[in-house]
Amino acid sequence: MRLFDDTTIGFIGAGAMGSAMIGGLLAKNLIPPENIIASDPHPEQGQKLIDEYGIRFTLDNLEAAKQSDVLVLAVKPQVLDRVLAPLRGRVDHVSMILSIVASAKLRTIVGELLNSRVVRAMPNTPAQIGEGMSVWCATHEVEEEQHHQASQLLGSLGEQLYVDDERLLDMATALNGSGPGFVFLFIEAMIDAGVRMGFTHRDSSKLVLQTLKGSILYALESGLHPAILRNQVTSPGGTTAAGLYELEKMNLRTAVAEGIWAAYQRAVELGGDED
Repeated sequence: MRLFDDTTIGFIGAGAMGSAMIGGLLAKNLIPPENIIASDPHPEQGQKLIDEYGIRFTLDNLEAAKQSDVLVLAVKPQVLDRVLAPLRGRVDHVSMILSIVASAKLRTIVGELLNSRVVRAMPNTPAQIGEGMSVWCATHEVEEEQHHQASQLLGSLGEQLYVDDERLLDMATALNGSGPGFVFLFIEAMIDAGVRMGFTHRDSSKLVLQTLKGSILYALESGLHPAILRNQVTSPGGTTAAGLYELEKMNLRTAVAEGIWAAYQRAVELGGDED
């Protein structure tokens, strides 16, 4: 028997992340489609989900919440207040609320919905293709079965990591949440360098993307420290050594560290006081 066979999961918000989770759950056969109900203000999105996955859809958030045993909040942070207001005090029956709303703290969700069984997660954009990294934490009231459900839900987006201190979610926001943006900038810079040397943009893109993909897979499979892997391709007096010397001279490490630190500080600021 599947974990969610007797559970209805409701999604408040069926955009990129909500749809990715729905698709991941169904692709992994973790839940039958009739056990999923999603709400979203865009009827065309609902029709797309019905056609593609065979789930249930409504334009009414409260209707979706009423029918749900587990509730996933997958809306933009700027609309969270007006989304939560109509649900206040009307989700007592929900065994777990999973929020993937950026910067929304556990106490905010608990206080607005008057339900203390809340999980907060920070996924990232590669989750849209099932290759995401999600970091999550939970209130003390979330029981073992719901912990397992949260792990399965987030696992539908890729890899997941549980932490017992909510402050680590702000750090995760900077590292894995904003991280793809930093990676894409590096990719862009490498492609531009290839074009400068004479490659077409298409050929340079192919070279760079496959090089990065292969390097990441090699790092994952080898389990070796990045410094060891770097040394393997750095011959004395060679091309890699010359390039690395320039990157170190331009303080690449410091720039990356400061960029991530700035993202972390902004995450703390957006989430309110650090307690």
